[in-house]
Amino acid sequence: MDEVTKLVVWTSRATKDLEKTAQFYLELYGKEKALNILTQIRKSTEILEKHCGDFSKIGAKDENFAHLKRNYRKLISHNCKITYRVGKQYIYVIRVFDTRQNPSKNK
Repeated sequence: MDEVTKLVVWTSRATKDLEKTAQFYLELYGKEKALNILTQIRKSTEILEKHCGDFSKIGAKDENFAHLKRNYRKLISHNCKITYRVGKQYIYVIRVFDTRQNPSKNK
């Protein structure tokens, strides 16, 4: 049986989160290092796209989203928590947040 590869789709909220994170890194590290880190964050989500099968083996359950109906998981890349869920056709990146920032900024 062939396993289906699912494409990663970034929600508009995740894209906005990434823009905020980029600004945070730009101020913290400067342009070159910020770009390198952002590239690594994007590459970490590509792992999901290349993975076929049991997504419960990648990342961990994101307990911050446990109250919601769907199963949300998280990856960590360069102090960033990347929250995603697996849909029928796509893998949706839901949120991106640098864990060193104030959690109230993750609204």
